[in-house]
Amino acid sequence: MTDSVPPKLDPREQHFFIESPRDGLKLFLRFLGPIAEAPEVRPVVYVHGATFPSGLSIAHRFDGRSWRDELCEAGFAAWGFDFLGFGLSDRYPEMNEGAESQPPLLRAADAADQLTEVLRFVSARHGHARVSLICHSWGSFPGCIVASRHPRLIDRVVLFGPIARRTPGDHEPPSAPGWRLLSIKDQWDRFIEDVPAGAEAVLSEQHFHEWAHSYLDSDPPSRTRDPPSVKIPTGPFVDILTAWHGELPYDPAALNAPVALIRGEWDSLLPDEDARWLFDAFSSSPEKRDVKISRATHLMHLERMRHALHRESIAFLHP
Repeated sequence: MTDSVPPKLDPREQHFFIESPRDGLKLFLRFLGPIAEAPEVRPVVYVHGATFPSGLSIAHRFDGRSWRDELCEAGFAAWGFDFLGFGLSDRYPEMNEGAESQPPLLRAADAADQLTEVLRFVSARHGHARVSLICHSWGSFPGCIVASRHPRLIDRVVLFGPIARRTPGDHEPPSAPGWRLLSIKDQWDRFIEDVPAGAEAVLSEQHFHEWAHSYLDSDPPSRTRDPPSVKIPTGPFVDILTAWHGELPYDPAALNAPVALIRGEWDSLLPDEDARWLFDAFSSSPEKRDVKISRATHLMHLERMRHALHRESIAFLHP
C-alpha cells in the first residue's frame, strides 16, 4: 500500500482502506455520494475488469465528466474499488518475485472473496442497504459469484461486456505466469482491434493519451521499465480462457437478481451467440435485459458511445 495520501479524483471523493481476505493486505475503495439528497440510499459498486482499476474506468473523466458523475447525478451513491494487484490496493507479495515461479494471481474465486468484503463494508456504511453491481468484462465472474452466494446483499446487476461460456475445445486452457506487464502500446492495440476497417475511430487519441498517463501512474514503478509498463495479475486472463474452454466459474441459473447485459456492436469478446447463451442461462432472474449499443466495442466506457452506456445502466438500476 502506498505510504502517501492518494490523490482525489473529485474534491468530494472519500477514500477507505479495508482488510482483504489475504492477511496483511488491504483493499482500496473510493466513494462519491449523490449530488442531491435522495429519499433512499442507492449504493452501486463498480467491479473492474482484467487490466485497469476503478480510477481509470468508472471514475475517469473525459472532457470533465465520468460514468460515476452520471450515477451521482441520478441519485446513486457510487463506489469503486481496486482488486489486490491493481491501482491503490496492495500488491500480492508474489508480484515481487519471478512471474514464472507463481501460479496465476487473482483467480475468480479469490476475487469474489475480496468483493464480498467490499460489499459488506459498503452495505454497512449505508445502513445495511442492498447494493447494486456494475461489472465489466472479467469482473462479471466475481460479481456473479457473489450475487449467487449472497442474494440478500444484492439489489440489481449490470453486466457490461461480460464473458460467457463457449463450447469446449479439444485442448485444455493454457496456464499463465503469476503476473504480466502491459505497455501503453499493448493497451492501444487492444482498444482499437475490434473497430472494423474503414469505420470512424471510436476512441479519441487525445483522450487515450490522457488516460495512458494515468494508467502508468496506477503502478508507480511503471516508468522504470522499458518500455514503461504496468504490472498486473494474470488470473483474470486464465479465467476468461477457461470460460472459453467450456467452464464458467459460476452458475448463471443460481443468480436470482435482476440482470442487464449491455454490450457493444463490435465487442468480439461477447458476440451475439455468446450473449444469447448468457441471457438464457440467467434462467432464475426475475427481470432481464439485453442491450446492444451501436458503434461500440468491449471498451465502450472509454469511447464516444459511453454516454449511451451511462444512460442504459442508469435506466436499469432505477426500479
